[in-house]
Amino acid sequence: MSTDIITNILVCGIGGQGVMTAAEILSQTAIAKGFDVKKSEVAGMAQRGGVVTSHVRFGKKVWSPVITPGTADIVVGFELAEGSRWADMLRPGGVAMVNTIRLTPPVVSVGLFKYPDDPVAQMRAAGVTVYDFDAGAIARDLGNLRLVNTIMLGAISDYLPFPAADLEEQIVGRFRAKKPAMVEINQKAFALGRAAAQASQQNLAASA
Repeated sequence: MSTDIITNILVCGIGGQGVMTAAEILSQTAIAKGFDVKKSEVAGMAQRGGVVTSHVRFGKKVWSPVITPGTADIVVGFELAEGSRWADMLRPGGVAMVNTIRLTPPVVSVGLFKYPDDPVAQMRAAGVTVYDFDAGAIARDLGNLRLVNTIMLGAISDYLPFPAADLEEQIVGRFRAKKPAMVEINQKAFALGRAAAQASQQNLAASA
């Protein structure tokens, strides 16, 4: 495994969705694999309900925590419009992994951003590779909406420079000591997120 190339991941969504937790788990996994890691976070106008973004960068040596436009390898959109709004951060060949839930962030309600009629179509028309699925529905089927961040991490696990199993272990390891009952359900959520991303990729390829 090489640590020479810097990986840039932008995680975005709405306050309360687990954006910062997901970014922290990504960072801790990268650190455990021997990468130098830098992370920055921007919370919106409200702790819950405001726009939240987190930049995660890791490689052999990373000097800045900020991803510059056009250099993100992955945009992880916990909310549909937020995924669309940040898609221009992707490099050519980058991937947007988007939860199709629609929440109205404050930037829309105050008139600073118009919610697109079809954010996924808009991104694809701009040449962005988008894999989309309903992470909220998966979480509801598992009986816990807080599992969305585990589902989204599972979805991007095949696009990272370390094995999916290492990311999964970082997630479930947080529960083994204090909440062992949460281990199995997080394993299921991770696997279902991974499968949802693979299915979306196959569907996109079939429709091309």
